Amino acid sequence: MPGGIAVSEHERWNSRYAVADYVFGTQPNAFLKAEARRLKPGWRVLAVADGEGRNGVFLAEKGMLVHSIDFSENAQEKARRLARARNVDVEFERADILNWKWPENHYDAVVAIFIQFTPPDDRAMLFEKMKRAVKPGGLILMEGYGPKQMIYKTGGPGILEQLTTRELLEQSFADWEIIDLEDYECTLNEGTRHSGTSHLIDIVARKPKEEFPED
Repeated sequence: MPGGIAVSEHERWNSRYAVADYVFGTQPNAFLKAEARRLKPGWRVLAVADGEGRNGVFLAEKGMLVHSIDFSENAQEKARRLARARNVDVEFERADILNWKWPENHYDAVVAIFIQFTPPDDRAMLFEKMKRAVKPGGLILMEGYGPKQMIYKTGGPGILEQLTTRELLEQSFADWEIIDLEDYECTLNEGTRHSGTSHLIDIVARKPKEEFPED
């Protein structure tokens, strides 16, 4: 398997996705569905840790060129089945996102939904890799669980240090245009693993366009 992620972690997720049902459902994340209006057909979009493909397939249905990466082969097999059922083409790649060779200035948008399994020590590095992968003027759309999720326990890692805060995102994207940043509580209904009252934090940010010197 790709380096950088312990075998036990890989086995844990692969076992989780081995069940017949779609663990997080087949419908797109609500935040992504609402914000997809910002994305254009024909855009090249990276879906980070896309799991069983509900978000990547949704974006492909909207006419985007989707590159979906995840490190669980069981999840990706289900994602391929979902793409076939929806009659869309998605580029699937099995990858460890911490050690994957991220391209630079390649995607019109990067979508990262619930990636808070990333250890805190690696989070800043991952954010920078995501940012470098976006073309100038492109977007990052990201949703994660906030600290109050430790109270609700309706999804997420159950580790406070791995949850997202508004301050963390403000600092991490201080050099970008933050289009929207929301910190709120709502009821999720995304399969068996994301169900019930939840504390969410969403961000939509735009990479600055490159400035070229005058002739």
